[in-house]
Amino acid sequence: MRILLVEDEVPLAEAIGQVLRKNGYAVDLSFNGEDGLDNGLSGIYDMIVLDIMLPRMDGLRVLRELRENGITAPVILLTARGMIEDKVQGLDSGADDYLAKPFHTEELLARLRALGRRAATYHQDGMLTCGDLTLDPLAYTLRCGGAEIRLPPKESQLLEWLMRRQNLVTSKDMLIEKVWGYDTDADESRIEMYISFLRKKIGQLGSAAVIQTVRSAGYVLKPRG
Repeated sequence: MRILLVEDEVPLAEAIGQVLRKNGYAVDLSFNGEDGLDNGLSGIYDMIVLDIMLPRMDGLRVLRELRENGITAPVILLTARGMIEDKVQGLDSGADDYLAKPFHTEELLARLRALGRRAATYHQDGMLTCGDLTLDPLAYTLRCGGAEIRLPPKESQLLEWLMRRQNLVTSKDMLIEKVWGYDTDADESRIEMYISFLRKKIGQLGSAAVIQTVRSAGYVLKPRG
């Protein structure tokens, strides 16, 4: 699951980003409102953590722009201000939750988990399924029947996106953006290598699911071959 964190206090942003990554999230950081809006409009994020007080463009304006442009990813607003008016204005602008600074990272993690369950109703207890396969995207474990295997983080994130779009073709470019982000040297050969790894592991588990190559288009995960 990929999160965009928009926070102008660089040490705080980096500290939060480190905690989120340790808990299995892929995280991109933006340090001002304009960059946050540009990144958010890409549509590659599952959730956005957005500070209200930002340079170059305040968080509420960023939020309104995102919603007006069809970005539906859940948004948690962060602010040092505790006035009820700020809370109401943020929620009315399209925020899904609100967290006042200072806060405990455990609370932020709990709110992210809650929003993730709400946003993806096909998750059950945080799991994703495709036919006889079950992926735990936070523990990086893939199961089929009584067999289980632990995946490296990138393989797990790649399979997560294929599962979320099962029976739909996902392009290589989209997978690179979703799993590696924009600032990466990952290319199509990297995707092909990871897809090969996943196919072997799915086969080792004895699953009937298959990752098919759609020529000149990308890949599609199907419950059965």
